[in-house]
Amino acid sequence: MTKQLFLVGFSGVGLLLMVFGGCLGRGPARVRPPSIDAGSAGREAIRQYDTNADGLVKGEELDKAPSLKAALKKLDKNGDGGVDASEVTARIRQWQESKVGKMGVSCIVTFNKRPLAGAKVTFEPEKFLGANMKICVGTTDDHGAASLIEEASSDGLPGCPPGLYLVRISKQEGGKELLPAKYNSQTILGVEIALDAEGMQEGSLRFDLMP
Repeated sequence: MTKQLFLVGFSGVGLLLMVFGGCLGRGPARVRPPSIDAGSAGREAIRQYDTNADGLVKGEELDKAPSLKAALKKLDKNGDGGVDASEVTARIRQWQESKVGKMGVSCIVTFNKRPLAGAKVTFEPEKFLGANMKICVGTTDDHGAASLIEEASSDGLPGCPPGLYLVRISKQEGGKELLPAKYNSQTILGVEIALDAEGMQEGSLRFDLMP
């Protein structure tokens, strides 16, 4: 009998690892992670965000790289306060070694300390991860809660693949955007989705927005 990693769920009670047994290929198909060229992604991340060309994304550069900033504790293995290409590459290889294809992701959004209902939440994968990563989306309910799903999911399952994402949160009425641009078109929000990523053990990711 073989065991297949199928899906990691993320709910109010924390992470749930679902493992299914199967014989001779029977049982549910494995959810496979998107293919990412880890070495190329590491180089492209630095090319994209290293504005002073010193080979390191650090300081003010991190403020313009919100997903790298959100994952800094996991990325910065040498403790220099920044991120280099080898660290991005190593982190991607960790995702790949975990064999996790998709993780259930929920979030809570507040605005001015109150639940934000009817907001579109978009997790946009970093371009340096390549074309195989897909956008994940969700809409907040009356409690400000949203569950994310791939926009063009081929398996129909909720959740997002492990990765680094820009987070865009939009609330519109009559075609007018009600939230500051720093939360959508010029977002300062980022997140890492991974088994051991910051915030992933707490039940729901939180985005507490202010005017």
